[in-house]
Amino acid sequence: MPNTRSVALFIETSNAYARGLLDGVLAYVRSHEPWALYLPEQERGAPPPQWLAHWRGDGIIARIETDVIAKRLARLKVPVIDVSAARHSWTVPYVETNDDRIAELAVEHFLERGFTRFAYCGDPGFAWSQLRQDAFQKCVARSAGELYLYDSISRWDRDYSWTTEKARLSQWISGLPQPIGIFACYDIKAQQLLQVCRDLSIAVPESIAVLGVDNDRLVCELSTPPLSSVIPNARRTGYEAAALLDRMMLGEPVPATGHFIDPLGIETRQSTDILAIDDPEVAAALRYIRENAWRGINVADVLAVVPLSRRVLESRFRKRLGRTPHEEIVRLRIDRVKQMLHDTDISLAVIAGRCGFENSEYLSVAFRREVGQTPSGYRKQLRLKNSDS
Repeated sequence: MPNTRSVALFIETSNAYARGLLDGVLAYVRSHEPWALYLPEQERGAPPPQWLAHWRGDGIIARIETDVIAKRLARLKVPVIDVSAARHSWTVPYVETNDDRIAELAVEHFLERGFTRFAYCGDPGFAWSQLRQDAFQKCVARSAGELYLYDSISRWDRDYSWTTEKARLSQWISGLPQPIGIFACYDIKAQQLLQVCRDLSIAVPESIAVLGVDNDRLVCELSTPPLSSVIPNARRTGYEAAALLDRMMLGEPVPATGHFIDPLGIETRQSTDILAIDDPEVAAALRYIRENAWRGINVADVLAVVPLSRRVLESRFRKRLGRTPHEEIVRLRIDRVKQMLHDTDISLAVIAGRCGFENSEYLSVAFRREVGQTPSGYRKQLRLKNSDS
């Protein structure tokens, strides 16, 4: 195919964001003239392979994260689009996520949950971490909230060790006022924060809520508790990068400026699924409910762990959460049922037992009351939706 353009992709495949970029490039290629794509296996920040010096391609989309990569690509004299925020080359156009909007979403997310104290945990090894910190700091200032900042030792630092970093994180987290919402620069850092909170026996999200970025499904759902995360539009970013490269390969002038893609929103999971609560008894009751809702507990079990009467607990619970302890138990059980209907093919009888319902009949009645349809109808709807996509 003599007219097929050859395009090299220097994008790692080791994380969800980078794979989203590649999905976007592929979507563009499928809807336009086909390209011959080259995707070498390489680590993030690794220099391009030696064969690139003799490559006779037409264009490159790359994560330019070091000066070495920038210099190697500049020698090729072919159109290049950068999909990194590191800015090691100011002579090529770049497409990246809108870090200002990511920070705004994070602050809005915490404000909606009643937080007035905020913290940011960054990684100085990444330029986008500093960009998010600066934007987060400005947003918190506008909200008149308290802000606490922490810079990790970069994992690229030759003196880095997780043991040392974990000790520093533990000291920082122990000194934070509670309740507080911590915004981590990305999901891996947020996962580390959750691990430290577990080690310190700090209740998440009741005392510290944690929010990440990238919505890497495996990282988020394997975290304990499951991690809330900002959803960048990586696919759109990759698509726009491919569109710009196509224009450049056709000879159109494209200025060496930035093109910023807004995030899609926030995937709320348990790590921030809370209202900031300054009532220690209500916080203790809520923590007990979250840890035991699917074990068949009732309000009497909750009262056994807090020194309050049922009337007082329900009044204070409703004042701070807008619902009673019983309603919270049911809400969490139904959420777990939804997840199991989505992720598994196991029977309703088994789901009922694992979610705290006496039997599948009780489950069906409660589910229909809360959701408006039967569990089997909900599962069927999910499958039809997945088959259409």
